[in-house]
Amino acid sequence: MAMFSYKAMNAQGHMVFGHMDAANMVDLELRLKRMQLDFINGSQLKHSRALFGRSLPRMELINFSFHLEQLVRSGVPLIEALTDLRDSTTHPRMREIVASLVESIEGGRSLSQAMSEHPAAFSRVFCALVRAGELTGNLAEVLREQIDAYKWEDELVSQTRRLLTYPAIVGTFLLFVIGVLMLVVVPDLARFFRNTGLELPLQTRMLMATSEFLQDWWPALVVLVLLAGVGAVALLRHHPAARLRFDRFKLTIPVIGPILHKVVLSRFASMFAMMYGAGIPIIDAVRTSEDVVGNEAVRDSLARAGQLISQGQNVTAAFQGVGLFPPLVVRMLRVGESTGALDRALREVSYFYTRDVRESIARAQAAMEPALTLVLGLLLMAVAFAVLGPVYDMLTKLKT
Repeated sequence: MAMFSYKAMNAQGHMVFGHMDAANMVDLELRLKRMQLDFINGSQLKHSRALFGRSLPRMELINFSFHLEQLVRSGVPLIEALTDLRDSTTHPRMREIVASLVESIEGGRSLSQAMSEHPAAFSRVFCALVRAGELTGNLAEVLREQIDAYKWEDELVSQTRRLLTYPAIVGTFLLFVIGVLMLVVVPDLARFFRNTGLELPLQTRMLMATSEFLQDWWPALVVLVLLAGVGAVALLRHHPAARLRFDRFKLTIPVIGPILHKVVLSRFASMFAMMYGAGIPIIDAVRTSEDVVGNEAVRDSLARAGQLISQGQNVTAAFQGVGLFPPLVVRMLRVGESTGALDRALREVSYFYTRDVRESIARAQAAMEPALTLVLGLLLMAVAFAVLGPVYDMLTKLKT
């Protein structure tokens, strides 16, 4: 299918503009008619796949899962549930995706197969869970668990944003202050000090040399930083070995590294528990979980754990063999596996890490604010001593 832009009119007589995938213009008109839109005109987009491959906001996925779960649990047929959801949603892209789901299901596909046609909107884990829910008849329960997972991810993103807001504000203010000092204040003071003929202390000479260097080369430095950033992003995106080393390095950063590690393991345990509880085989659950951890180092460990499980080892021994979990968590998994409640044990692991992540972020945020304030104060104090030292010496000589 290709992507088309269209202009249509709704039942209230208002113009509606949007994009939708369709086989041709006739198919586009039929799809819009099912959405109660009167087709006016349209055209095929050249870069349709790139446009249609953008991800959806997490809140839209939560709303989609919630409304679909409520309708399915109430006994509404799937086609009617999706049709109601299509007609009630206000997000243009979500409406187009739901309309495409309806078309695919009417064409004979299952819900999971229809969702897998939109990988940017629905992850592999979500599609695998829906497929398991369809096979076991527990689609509503699967959707409920996915809602909880999306809410947890949203809470985690919010906590991380709060953690990074203060350093970002302080860092921006610090760069602004340094720029004003080095490019405006220090050059005027340097000319004044040179006219006095005083012998300047080392820290003042270093400050003046730094200011002169920045005045002469700041455009080149800006370009160099931008090129370095673009080059680093391209290297990490296209070079798997570099991405693996960088992800391993992130896990070793003091304070931040352990928090990232706990976040990754919590996400994995939660997703793995959902898939295992939904009836997905362990090997498939491990392989699918590799795509949601977001860290190549942990993904490599999961791949090795999957190989050990496929060779006959149990889950606990495989995770212990690759060093994925600490001994306490391994013992929890061993008990869960021996009692036949591995999914429950994994949920406890997820809860354990989620609580630990929340507390670690709170501690890091409490410690980061005074630390950054201290760094800012020390930097400004060093600049003040470098500037005021010669002034004090000059005043002392004038008194004598």
